[in-house]
Amino acid sequence: MLYIITFFALIIIILTYIRIAKYSNILDRPNSRSSHQYITVRGGGIIFPVAAFLWFFLYGYSAPWIIAALFFIATISFIDDLIPLSSSIRILVQLIATTVLFWQLQLLGIPWYVLTLIYIITLGWINAFNFMDGINGLTGIYGLVALGTFLWLNKSIHFVSSQLLVALILSLIIFLFFNFRKRAKTFAGDVGSISLAFLLSWFIISLIQKTGQLGYILCFAVYGIDSVVTILMRLARRENIFKAHRTHLYQFLSNEYKWSHIKVSLIYGFIQCVINIIVIQLIANNHMNHIVLLFFVSVLSAGYLVLRYKIQKAINWKYSY
Repeated sequence: MLYIITFFALIIIILTYIRIAKYSNILDRPNSRSSHQYITVRGGGIIFPVAAFLWFFLYGYSAPWIIAALFFIATISFIDDLIPLSSSIRILVQLIATTVLFWQLQLLGIPWYVLTLIYIITLGWINAFNFMDGINGLTGIYGLVALGTFLWLNKSIHFVSSQLLVALILSLIIFLFFNFRKRAKTFAGDVGSISLAFLLSWFIISLIQKTGQLGYILCFAVYGIDSVVTILMRLARRENIFKAHRTHLYQFLSNEYKWSHIKVSLIYGFIQCVINIIVIQLIANNHMNHIVLLFFVSVLSAGYLVLRYKIQKAINWKYSY
């Protein structure tokens, strides 16, 4: 019954939000860096944090500090959707929210160099995930694959509330109805993508904590490798990595290679799903260790670089790597 209440509440919220956003001019207007061509409602992903808040109030007030941090980061992200904020303000808020997350997960007592690395990875993930929103369906499909994997694992490894995972899956299904189409009705916006990335960070860290198995980080391998390589290339060109751009592989495929957004999103989701199944099997059969993990990352990275090189060469992209 609570799932039904959550589902219909989220439908009402997104329909109401889209109407208000249109009236209030909360719109994403395409520019030279955009991967879309039409004016679209921004911020439909507001139902992601709302789903988490509903879970909090309906299922027993669990993890209050993390939910408070989520509210904090979602609020500043929504303000950024309305009035673009400086990157320093956004990073400061994300840093505070991440610190609260780490505090509730009891990570602040680990060696400083390990903690610093986790900070860098988490903040990098949160900001990189935000760029997905430019491709219709990519945020939703990738989020569904991740949450579906976590829900499956949670049956035997209870590391997070299954009710929370289901509530978020419902929010993604509803969002995809409006976003996973040739001409999207709404984008997730910073409020949606940043909030979802923050929640996924919570889940993957909790899973690794509970199992001691770092191999689960591969559940984010496809987008993680794409993001890391893209960031390194942008740093090499001395670009501001916090500004919008069109140099992710999925952006090449959509913008220059002219694949449909739906096709690109499904390919990314399918590859990540296959990787997740392999990773789960390797871990279940005690075949995952640091050497296997390093080999896995190396093979995926090499394959990605070869594919990226061939695609950039095919479209005569102005950067050569």
